[in-house]
Amino acid sequence: MKTKNSRTNIVLVKPAWVASMLLICISISCTKEVSSPESRDTHLKATWSSCDQWATWSNGGYTMYNNIWGSGAGAQCIWANSYSNWGVWANHPNTGGIKSYPNCEKLVNKKLSTIGTLSSSFNCTVPASGAYNTAYDVWSANYTYEIMIWMNWRGGVKPISSQWDASGNPVPTYRNVSVGGHTWNVYQGSNGSNQVISLLRTSNTSSGTVDIKAILNWIKSKGIFGDITVYKVQLGWEITSSSGGLDFRMNSYSVTVQ
Repeated sequence: MKTKNSRTNIVLVKPAWVASMLLICISISCTKEVSSPESRDTHLKATWSSCDQWATWSNGGYTMYNNIWGSGAGAQCIWANSYSNWGVWANHPNTGGIKSYPNCEKLVNKKLSTIGTLSSSFNCTVPASGAYNTAYDVWSANYTYEIMIWMNWRGGVKPISSQWDASGNPVPTYRNVSVGGHTWNVYQGSNGSNQVISLLRTSNTSSGTVDIKAILNWIKSKGIFGDITVYKVQLGWEITSSSGGLDFRMNSYSVTVQ
């Protein structure tokens, strides 16, 4: 599964497209393919940008990560004007396996029972090709539990699951669960390091508000975990392939914790 954003070999780069593209040669592999003029212009105008594998930037109580953690990855550059306005250009090959999870993170560090409000709103623009999901990643303390909340996806990507049908499709533990403002199919499994509970929205959306506390309390009511400490909330894209270079944009995003 994805890294926990704990790498220390971070290089921050001022928003200069040429310098950023040179970093691709260092941190990944140098290719002749570049982004579209629109994407390049976005990078040049952004407050911050980097093509470093583990690039990170903090703003307004949030932290952004480029987070190219998977094997066989291609080039990926992240840019941001703020925690609520950011994106990536990614050119990952059309092969299996998650290549990256660029994301914006908000620390919580509270017991579930002490949280009054934990919700998030977002609006994003995603490409019409490639293989990826737009997903929240909610972690408990010590990374014991990972709760993934898929808002949209394409390209045949599938959640971690302990049950599969004869056609190779994951079998949900619970179907058509209405909680947190949306309706989901819920899957359970393990990535080998921690338990993963994945909620996949029954239809794709690129914007909305999610009551994360309500979702966590529903999971707790099923006896899957107890009064966990909610460590952090992330939102981003698990990108499996984006051949030729694709743009992912977060137009607005916020997490409310009380």
